[in-house]
Amino acid sequence: MSGQTILLAEDDNAIRTVLNQTLTRAGYEVRPTSNLSTMWNWIARGEGDLLITDVALPDGNAFELMPKIRKMRQHLPIVVMSAQNTFMTAIQASEAGAYEYLPKPFDINELLAIVSRALAEAAKPKRATPGNPEIDQQMPLVGRSAAMQEIYRALARLMQTDLTVMVTGESGTGKELVAKALHQFGKRRNGPFVAINMAAIPRDLIEAELFGHEKGAFTGATARLSGRFEQAEGGTLFLDEIGDMPMDAQTRLLRVLQEGEYTMVGGRTPIRTNVRIVAATHRDLTQLIAQGQFREDLFYRLNVVPLRLPPLRERKDDIQDLVNLFLQQEQRDEDSPRSITSEAVIELKAYSWPGNVRELENFIRRLCALHAEETIGAPLVRAELSQTQMQARGGEGPSVDLSGAVESHLAKLLHEYEPELPPPGLYQDIVEQVEVPLISMALNACRGNQIRAAELLGLNRNTLRKKIRHHSIQVIRQSRPEQ
Repeated sequence: MSGQTILLAEDDNAIRTVLNQTLTRAGYEVRPTSNLSTMWNWIARGEGDLLITDVALPDGNAFELMPKIRKMRQHLPIVVMSAQNTFMTAIQASEAGAYEYLPKPFDINELLAIVSRALAEAAKPKRATPGNPEIDQQMPLVGRSAAMQEIYRALARLMQTDLTVMVTGESGTGKELVAKALHQFGKRRNGPFVAINMAAIPRDLIEAELFGHEKGAFTGATARLSGRFEQAEGGTLFLDEIGDMPMDAQTRLLRVLQEGEYTMVGGRTPIRTNVRIVAATHRDLTQLIAQGQFREDLFYRLNVVPLRLPPLRERKDDIQDLVNLFLQQEQRDEDSPRSITSEAVIELKAYSWPGNVRELENFIRRLCALHAEETIGAPLVRAELSQTQMQARGGEGPSVDLSGAVESHLAKLLHEYEPELPPPGLYQDIVEQVEVPLISMALNACRGNQIRAAELLGLNRNTLRKKIRHHSIQVIRQSRPEQ
């Protein structure tokens, strides 16, 4: 570690001071600066073993200088910091040849680990990858939350690889957007992007859809038809809802992934394939494996790089950016620009969004279509959300989603105790509050028969009796009504 020099370019004096002190304590020699020109002079003279730089500096943008740095000092590891925290920033850092991208704020221990790893790997530097100015600069993914930053960084690392990726997450979280981003900004951007939804295809047609069929392969096959593998040749094949794939088709897909070739339905000649596979599902594949509904060996073939997309309720800080994007997309040339008040955004953040980003997008589209207001306020959002919840309940009043109800209850409870915390025992208190109506309604459904209620609940009969006594639940046996 001794004798290694780190060049540090950071405009924020407080951050520069902290990084300087931390790296110096770790045993490195640090040369701090706040501008690009000084940094470039050091690099041009061959000084420094590693560069840590912010993107935006007073005299320019580090991305503009990085191609020159890579050309002159291709073995110099570069760690890029940025407060912009967008998907495109992570991609630009990767394409400019950065060793690592760190969105602000970041953990100082993580930075130290990256510095140590980068210096250790300096003898085997990453090959610089030139940027592509023809790439559409519109961000396919939106959000600056910590949850999304992890996604951006993972995607940036995956762009220059052909590794198979498994994207998991609830419906509406944007799994296909991730697949498109991997294709659009990756090595195969000049090839086709082909998507197939396993849940939308009849089970007996999935193999023909994937691998194509020869003329006369089955009744109705009047001509040769190419499959999705052939259509995606040289590009990316996105297998959506892979958890709904039937077992026989899973076996054929596994063989393709293992051998790199397939045969068309009704065909005999093997066809070599060259596609990148990105799979996605909202289901728990490990549970399907345990139930015998998904092949374990196929899971490991697809799950090379797992990516979990967070639900919108875990990234509510992104709602403002998402709403702005959706309002912009709904903007028509003849209309005045639409905006939304901060109070309205607070109302949106208070909702659980079971349909995730897709539900939010449709909600904003509905607001724009049904209401002429240029500024969307809290009363309008509140009224529309109430209508949404009533529709979810079939007009019976506000929706009572269990996880959403618990989340709402906890949010209210925490707010009541601010700035302190509620008394200890919160977990048990919540469990018992849910347990009482659960047991009571199960007993009622079973007409007071504790044996049947225990079976319904999946509990041991003695356990159920203990809980009935503990909660003082009244058990009323009912006879069945005469037919």
